Order: sequence, then C-alpha cells, then structure tokens
Amino acid sequence: MVVGPRGTIVTSRNGQADICPGSLADWIAMSMKLFTCPTETRSLDRRQWFVGVATASALCVGPFGVSHSVQAAAVYAGLNSDRYLGKVKVETAIEDRKVFLEGPAVDRAGIVYFTNVPMSKILRWDPQNRKLAVFRDDSHETNGLYFDRTGRLLCCEGGMGRVTRTTMTTGKVEVLVESYQGRKFAKPNDLCVDAQGRVYFTSRSAVEDLPGENPKGVYRIDTDGQVQPVLQWPQVHMPNGIVLAPDGKTLYLIEAHPDAEHHRDVRAYDVKPDGALVNERIHINFYPGRSGDGMCIDAEGNLYIAAGLHKLRGTSETLDTRPGIHVVSPGGELVAFRETPEDTITNCAFGGPDLRTLYITCGSKLVSLRTDVPGKPSYRPGG
Repeated sequence: MVVGPRGTIVTSRNGQADICPGSLADWIAMSMKLFTCPTETRSLDRRQWFVGVATASALCVGPFGVSHSVQAAAVYAGLNSDRYLGKVKVETAIEDRKVFLEGPAVDRAGIVYFTNVPMSKILRWDPQNRKLAVFRDDSHETNGLYFDRTGRLLCCEGGMGRVTRTTMTTGKVEVLVESYQGRKFAKPNDLCVDAQGRVYFTSRSAVEDLPGENPKGVYRIDTDGQVQPVLQWPQVHMPNGIVLAPDGKTLYLIEAHPDAEHHRDVRAYDVKPDGALVNERIHINFYPGRSGDGMCIDAEGNLYIAAGLHKLRGTSETLDTRPGIHVVSPGGELVAFRETPEDTITNCAFGGPDLRTLYITCGSKLVSLRTDVPGKPSYRPGG
C-alpha cells in the first residue's frame, strides 16, 4: 500500500494499484512509515493521472514526490497537442525594476491588457501595431482583469483589497467592493462575470489569513451591489483562477496552495439560478506539482490552464506539472499541452479577430499561440 497526498490512498492488490478515498488523518498516520511501492500500476485515464499516476510514482521514494516522474512524462508524450495548440510566439518582453506579469484580458478591438503586479501597472499591448504602453500606472497591485459585457474593465486591486470597474471611454474608476461585514478583503486575485452581470472573484492573501481580513474564498457581487461569500476556508484552501462554462451552468475554480497536503487542483461547481455554487467535484488534480494559476475557456468548454514550473521554488511543489498551457476537456481529461519559455506562467486569455489567439503571461513575457477552437469572449452575453 502507498499513501498519497490530498487524502488519497493507493492500495495494492495482486500488484495492481487502486485509487481510493482516505482521510487526511489516515495520510498523516500512515505517511510516518511509507509502504513499499506496487510493482505495477493499472492504466489510469488522463482525468486521474495527476492525482493517481504521478502521485503513486512519486511516493515510491518519498511523501512529497520527485520531479518529473516517468509516468507523468509518458502522459505528456502521448498527447495530441498539435490538434489544439500552435507554436508559442513572443509578443513583447517587459523590462522593469520588478516584473511579475498577470491577468491578460482582451477588448473588442483586440487590444491586450495585462498587469505587472509589483509595479502596480496595467499595460496595454496593440498586437497589430506592435506597440506597448502603460494604461494605468497606479493600479494598486492589480492582478486579474476582466472585460464585462459592456466593455468596462474589472480589476482585482490586491494592494487595496478591492474590486474596481473602469469605464474605458472616460477612464473613470469605480469601486465595486472593498469589504464585507466591516472586514477588508485580503487580496482579490481573479474574477469572471455571469450572464446576469454577477461578478465572482477570488480573494486570498498569504498562506495564512491575516488578522482583520475576510478569509480566503470566492465572493459574489450581485447586480444590486451586495457582496456574498459563496466559498470560504476550509472548503477552499487557496482560490486562484476562476471561469464560467459557455452555458453558465458550471463554474471552475483553481486551488493553488503551495504547502503539502492542501488543494492543488481545478474544482467544478454547478451554478444555481440564485448564483449559489453546489455539487463540488475535482475536475483535474495537479498535486504534487504546481497547480494552475489562471485559466480561460473556449467555445466548446475546454479549459486552458496556466500551470507548472521550470524550476523548484522552495515549496513542496514538484516539477511533475510541466510549465505551460494545459488543455483540459469538459470531461476533465488532459488533451493537450504546450510549454512556455519562462517561470512563472500565470494566466491566459483569448483574443484576435477570430478569437483563436491565446495570450499568455509568463515570466517577463507576454506570449501567444494559435488555437484550433475559438475562445469564449468575456464581453458577450454569458461571459
């Protein structure tokens, strides 16, 4: 028997490995004396491989895994990535005192907006004229961006703990929310908008919540301006990227906690008519590697997830999740992957005249690649 992370127990019967649920207490108790590894593993489909194949392989040598397990490499090698993704092209590189790029969003004209979080800049890239400009240079460490159906730019201003909305024609910035029940938000991170105009956003600070802040979670801003918590600690551990399915009936959430025995996966929820989230399930699990950061979705419901690392960064995350765009089907299967050139890959968004250009922030670069399936734009009904 081998005990896997995130409450998963891999049992061996006649040399065959099975994945079965187990409690965190089970893992802690049993990981103190790791069992021998099964000589064979059963074939797992790509809906299971991060939690199953990579975990079982990694735990043959230690509780938190090794880098690039043989099974993980085999799964990546077996993908038909060219069916979905073209080659990576560098759009522009940022030279600044500090660089951590995030939050790409594309407007109706095809202009790409993205953020340099530590410098509090929102940048503007014109891919047709190949021109880069600063759109806003005091954005309070804005992270995620999102265009609503009317073309206004929503911003997660982490430095101020608030969500704002900018009217692009006038430049007017309006604060949508900055507190709940008298307590400020930690660091709003990413967001999306449903067909009714309700805004879902993630908020998280460091590994531990700070005194006086609302806990890590997913919050919803209703059309009347009222804010409601929809998911909070301990149900979610480190919420990050968030997106709605094309029909608006499913919400996907990235969990990206760097510490061992915490969530590193994409979770799916059914969206009720009143905006509540129910029927939680794991869509794909990246543990023990680095989980996704941000993501977007195409017209057929495939997720494009920015995940993985080139180099270890001093956490319990391994290199089993390769650095790049992971395409995951509506059924939760990894179907394609394209590596990106730098750490840290953070987020992506569709653009271009045909919505088949995927813009990606990674390291100091904004890169792009062509996709076979067009994206679902945020600025149309249902976005």
